[in-house]
Amino acid sequence: MIKNICVFASSSNYLEEAFYEDSRALGKLIGQNGFNIVYGGSTLGMMWACAEQVKNNGGKIYGVMPQRLVDMGCRTDNCDEFHLAIGMRDRKQKMDEISDAVVALAGGFGTLEELAEMIVQKQLGYNKKPIVILNTNGFYDKLLEFFDVIIEEKFANRISKELYFVAKTPQEAID
Repeated sequence: MIKNICVFASSSNYLEEAFYEDSRALGKLIGQNGFNIVYGGSTLGMMWACAEQVKNNGGKIYGVMPQRLVDMGCRTDNCDEFHLAIGMRDRKQKMDEISDAVVALAGGFGTLEELAEMIVQKQLGYNKKPIVILNTNGFYDKLLEFFDVIIEEKFANRISKELYFVAKTPQEAID
């Protein structure tokens, strides 16, 4: 049963508005559908745009942040539960531990690394969590093309495409 959805997303406050709109829409749907969010625990970028809407629509916020980012002043006090991590690896492990599903929104290298790790974890049988890639404005098109190259060149088998689902809209991600 899915209760806690881990959301990976950009912490940038300087993106096109469409990315924040999809983040807020996803957060609203997460909260309205009785789910909670597990995320990075900050008030920055798309992460916060999503988490704030979860809270505003009845869901709970579970933040996970390493000490270094807390020391930089990135932590929000709006979390229902906050988990302090030693570093980024510890953070990912805790986020994985307390979530039942994963949605990757547009993001930078951190989001890419988190998404890739979750796909590998599922590929190796460490979890069976749904993994959704929300492809706002075609953001992930080139990465998905690269995934196809990985499969075509036999670095992964065709069944690997079943490890994740690509959604075009926040509603499709929740469905």
